[in-house]
Amino acid sequence: MGKVVIIMGSKSDVEHCKKVSKTLERFGVECVLRIASAHEVPFKVLEIIKGCEKEEVVFITVAGRSNALSGFVDANTIKPVIACPPYSDKFAGADIFSSLRMPSGVCPMVVLEPEQVALAAVKILTLSDEKLQEKIREYQEEKRKEIERNDKETIQDG
Repeated sequence: MGKVVIIMGSKSDVEHCKKVSKTLERFGVECVLRIASAHEVPFKVLEIIKGCEKEEVVFITVAGRSNALSGFVDANTIKPVIACPPYSDKFAGADIFSSLRMPSGVCPMVVLEPEQVALAAVKILTLSDEKLQEKIREYQEEKRKEIERNDKETIQDG
């Protein structure tokens, strides 16, 4: 089974990352949390990436403001990279653009919500893991049943 390595730009991103890891735990996916800034300690980021290159891994990067981390990680690995920048009210959320606009040849995906980024990583890992495929099917069925229950309750209340 593969794993997810979450690299966050600073300790202030820990709570956001814990939301991601909670969803990954539900699927039994190993999650490693690391702190390393592409601006301040780029060689440490490279060390983390290179330490995972031989494994089945999906990187999730969590950095706000000027998000160099996601592009830097993506440019230095052949593994999937998903950016999940934490929302900030500063600049009316406009710092998201640093996660969306990348240079040519650099292509981290962007998913904004912690639960959804974890699901995206799990779905990538299902490409080579049938047990995870079944867990995703079960999760999707639970969500369908939840909608059906909510619909029936609404009809009865309405």
